[in-house]
Amino acid sequence: MRRGEESRMSSSIGSFRDLGVTLEEGNIGVVEIQRPPHNFFDVDLINAVADAYEALDEHPGCRAIVLCAEGKNFCAGANFQGGGGAARDTTGEQGTSGGGHLYRHAVRIFRAQTPVVAAVQGAAIGGGLGLAVSADFRVTCPEGRFSANFTRLGFHPGFGLTVTLPELVGRQRAALMFYTGRRIKGDEALEWGLADALAPLDRVRDAACEIAREIAASAPLAVVATRATVRGDLAERVARATDRELVEQTRLRATKDWQEGVKAMAERRPPNFVGA
Repeated sequence: MRRGEESRMSSSIGSFRDLGVTLEEGNIGVVEIQRPPHNFFDVDLINAVADAYEALDEHPGCRAIVLCAEGKNFCAGANFQGGGGAARDTTGEQGTSGGGHLYRHAVRIFRAQTPVVAAVQGAAIGGGLGLAVSADFRVTCPEGRFSANFTRLGFHPGFGLTVTLPELVGRQRAALMFYTGRRIKGDEALEWGLADALAPLDRVRDAACEIAREIAASAPLAVVATRATVRGDLAERVARATDRELVEQTRLRATKDWQEGVKAMAERRPPNFVGA
């Protein structure tokens, strides 16, 4: 990895679908999701984020990354309003390493070498929570909302959250989030360790950039080496987890409860699950 040359102004780094990728003063790269207002994710978006991280890994002027988003929400999960097609697009076809296509790209995100600070405004829901949790640190606001809402859709958690979420908040709190789909607000997320800093809504990105610049001020080779030691085999564990998650998601997608969960969400009503 090439490191060391300090950036003195904002400059665009490549062209990525639905992403703005720039290098800012202070040796930080900014990856902005540009699907406002809700920034729903799909295979293409996760692939683009992985590509951007890999490009910034190789850029000599980038020592830390800020992951942020335009609009009201950080990432409100998948867009299920379109029904089954949109639901299928969240994972892609099944593979043998790291789950479906989306999960293979998700594992690439975890394998990237540069530290990431996520600026989480509004909602980080479902796979959006998985994307937020893939970062090393999260800055949010009182209006922030974090939810692993999979079981409220009749679905199984994904994006490696069965590994990453318990490591952040503990097994008990992670299980509570998984089993109930409860939404955790910004101040509670900070208390639980799901977020690392709380800022006013209009300063979330600035606060994330401040942490990134603080990281970038440290010796870059030492930071990368230390991060690799601290994270250990996280990417490999996420790859194994997504294999398991995808099997369960595929099985549950064939159930009546999955159909009811998606329909209830579209109709903004409580689901009526029957266990079939």
